[in-house]
Amino acid sequence: MGLGIAVLVTNAGAAGWGAVGWLRHNARAAIAFWPLLRVAQATVVVQVVIGLLLLARGEHAPDGLHVIYGITPLFVSLISEGMRAGVAQRELEGVDDVDALDRPAQVALARKVALGEMGVMTIGALLILTLALRAYQTGG
Repeated sequence: MGLGIAVLVTNAGAAGWGAVGWLRHNARAAIAFWPLLRVAQATVVVQVVIGLLLLARGEHAPDGLHVIYGITPLFVSLISEGMRAGVAQRELEGVDDVDALDRPAQVALARKVALGEMGVMTIGALLILTLALRAYQTGG
């Protein structure tokens, strides 16, 4: 149960920080967002591994949905990472050489990429938070 609460708390923290930074168009919020998100992702991985080990040991979840809600956050995290890479590619599509841009254009481009990536990963953290809440509710 403690690990489940850690998943809830860390993803709520990352999602909250990312949402506020994204809504305020504050690219500097990404500096703190990424470590928060990585801790949240690590708790998800640990939770999934321990959950699968418990199932392999013969333990049973009180509800079959609990297992689905427990494993799905790992897939949400992986899909979010793929989408994050797509955001960066989309922002860089029309740019042949970033080094050829003048400094203000480079900074503006970096801000757009940082905000876009933070937005996608914030949505992923919110989805994981929702799934973790459902797992907690079905856990008995």
